[in-house]
Amino acid sequence: MPELFDMKLRAMRRDRAARRGVELFLYERAFVDCLERLALVQRRFERALLVGCPDPSWRERLGTYAGRVDVRDPGGLLAGAAGGEPIVEDYWEPAAGAYELVLSVGTLDGVNDLPLALRLVRHAMGPDSLFLGAMSGGDTLPQLRSAMRAADVVAGGASPHIHPRVEAAALAPLLADAGFIMPVVDVDRVDVAYPSFDRLVGDLRAMGATNVLKARSAPLSRQAVEAARQAFAAAASDGRTREIFEILHFAAWVPPGR
Repeated sequence: MPELFDMKLRAMRRDRAARRGVELFLYERAFVDCLERLALVQRRFERALLVGCPDPSWRERLGTYAGRVDVRDPGGLLAGAAGGEPIVEDYWEPAAGAYELVLSVGTLDGVNDLPLALRLVRHAMGPDSLFLGAMSGGDTLPQLRSAMRAADVVAGGASPHIHPRVEAAALAPLLADAGFIMPVVDVDRVDVAYPSFDRLVGDLRAMGATNVLKARSAPLSRQAVEAARQAFAAAASDGRTREIFEILHFAAWVPPGR
């Protein structure tokens, strides 16, 4: 399978966000939603794994539901701040059956081989274990996509600026193919009003969520960036452009009796 994403660059993007201060508003929204869903299970897990940890406090907060919480994050600085280790989700070697709970927030949309990443999570989980999480979905950032098309017109050719994401309808079958049962997928469409193109890009940088495609283009010219700004502003209402972030929430179980 050809690799779409530069994993070293993804780690660098998250480390840059860690050094400058992570923009948590979407991550926190997704994490809180996951905790609320976890509370409905009414079960305490012995050992849990948290994949994606932009806020070190998440480890302790997940500890309400688990006796021990291990942390992994694609960014070394974020992992270290939470007492965890770095991870490339489709290229790691978990111990078989080590966890009763795996919670993954905000990273699985940026792996080269999502089916393999899901199989590795499945391998790491024991019988009757819960896999819960959230990831960015296919309808994310429509206004940014439109703005970048305007930039490409000025640049004289189309270039990859925003990485593809899994569609909601595809996620449950992927979970089932990886060996999970009872997969459930919900969509949270978050509408955010931005005063400018630059403010949106700034938030993406602070989330470690800018372009990590291997085939990404060279930096845009000033003229191309200005075209993107103008296209983004043209979609505004009352001085703000409404952008959409689609968050896919998922839950699935490992069958009893591995």
